[in-house]
Amino acid sequence: MIPIYICDDDAVMCDMMKNCLEKQILMGGYDMKIAVCARQPEKLLKAMDGEAEQGIYFLDVDLKGASMDGFRLGQEIRRRDGRGFLIYVTAFPDLAFETFRYHLEALDYIVKGDQEETAAQVIRCLRVIGERVSREKGRSRRYFTVKAGDVVRHIPLEDILYFVTSGRTHRIELHGDRERLDFIGSIQELEQELGQRFLRSHRAYLVNSDRIQGADLKRRELLLDNGERCPFSRMMKKEMMDRLGSQMNCSGIFIP
Repeated sequence: MIPIYICDDDAVMCDMMKNCLEKQILMGGYDMKIAVCARQPEKLLKAMDGEAEQGIYFLDVDLKGASMDGFRLGQEIRRRDGRGFLIYVTAFPDLAFETFRYHLEALDYIVKGDQEETAAQVIRCLRVIGERVSREKGRSRRYFTVKAGDVVRHIPLEDILYFVTSGRTHRIELHGDRERLDFIGSIQELEQELGQRFLRSHRAYLVNSDRIQGADLKRRELLLDNGERCPFSRMMKKEMMDRLGSQMNCSGIFIP
């Protein structure tokens, strides 16, 4: 059951969102529950202790009299729940860009209007999350868990392009669709952990084979679906062609 956390210094808004969400959970048959409706961020964080489930977080930005604002609270939540859904509900539309500056990956930024309009947007967010969770369960989505600094992240495998050894000893760089992370590890261990889905194209590279669109045989480079290129070694050429297929165009570009 997915826990829902609410943090707003306005008691009326807190109660409105709680009642709205409880009604929508009942009507939609969602496997969700209200874990806490707090006016102080510390109460929300305490409610997260020992909770392993991916959560849903409705947060105000301007938490008057609190030790942190909604963005700082979002950062703390991200450290504990890298896959959680963050939704900001606030009276300050101009601050929406701050969610990007803090790298919070918020699902939505709802500007408070009248209660009926705000409730409609909250319901829409819940519906989007419910559909996304259902799709992920249907696909048995797999994640790669990594500790980067003091933050634990859960990255969907389909969002990862490749891993490459860093210039520093025992350091690996993860290159994804939306981010680049540096962490301690080894290519050999990652190759064993991730299995056939990732191709060891080069001693320094481990590439997501689902993201490969072709290969430039003259330059010995894999062509990824986002336009990036990764090298492959002579030793890997046969295995790569066996795994990807055998078509080639007149420019020497190998197309799986």
